[in-house]
Amino acid sequence: MIEIRDLVKAYDDSIVVDGVSLQIAAGGVTSIIGPNGAGKSTLLSMVSRLVAMDRGSVTVDGLDVTTTPGDVLARRLSVLRQDNHITTRLTVRDLVAFGRYPYSKGRPTVEDARHIDGALSFLDLGDLADRFLDELSGGQRQRAFVAMVLCQDTDYMLFDEPLNNLDIRHAVSMMRLLRRAARELGKTVVVVLHDINVASCFCDHIVAMKAARIAAQGTPEEIIEQTILSDIYEVPIRVHEIDGQRITTYYR
Repeated sequence: MIEIRDLVKAYDDSIVVDGVSLQIAAGGVTSIIGPNGAGKSTLLSMVSRLVAMDRGSVTVDGLDVTTTPGDVLARRLSVLRQDNHITTRLTVRDLVAFGRYPYSKGRPTVEDARHIDGALSFLDLGDLADRFLDELSGGQRQRAFVAMVLCQDTDYMLFDEPLNNLDIRHAVSMMRLLRRAARELGKTVVVVLHDINVASCFCDHIVAMKAARIAAQGTPEEIIEQTILSDIYEVPIRVHEIDGQRITTYYR
């Protein structure tokens, strides 16, 4: 379980996360949704220790993220940031191998190679393993970064807007892979999303943020609801049920 207690982050006079307390149970796919500026990415960055918190605490299966040694935490929790700029020219296999560093310390073993091959296979990147990242499409490159996270072999995997710059086909494919990782590999996946229809279709639990705080949380059936979403996004939203799936539309 990820347990977040009274988490606060401010930049100058602007509070971007304001006293957030939240429990994310192990297993399944949890999405964090909400309008721009709600604090979603900052919250995820504090959970993964990429951004220092001003107040509060985060524990992952009882491990305090602020005091746990980096290599220990990196074997329990992995994260894919929103911006992934790599200046060095790497092959897909080279990138995925970075996920093994908490274990190999730069000296890969046979066990590391097994995890690398497994991640490449899971993300269907075997035929692209020796291609350079700059030779790939945006969707292929994003799969390579997800494979790196998967290769780290942590119980908890955090993704900050992994669908950015992906068309609908690649976005759906990516979410299917993340859901499959949760169900078949027993991972806990936490993902920041902008598309509430994607959250409705692929997530087991939804956390909705607004104005730096938690506005609502629950199952898709509980959160994908007209009144709740219209209040969070401050625009009129209709919710339709099609073949048992809740789909949202906006209207003037």
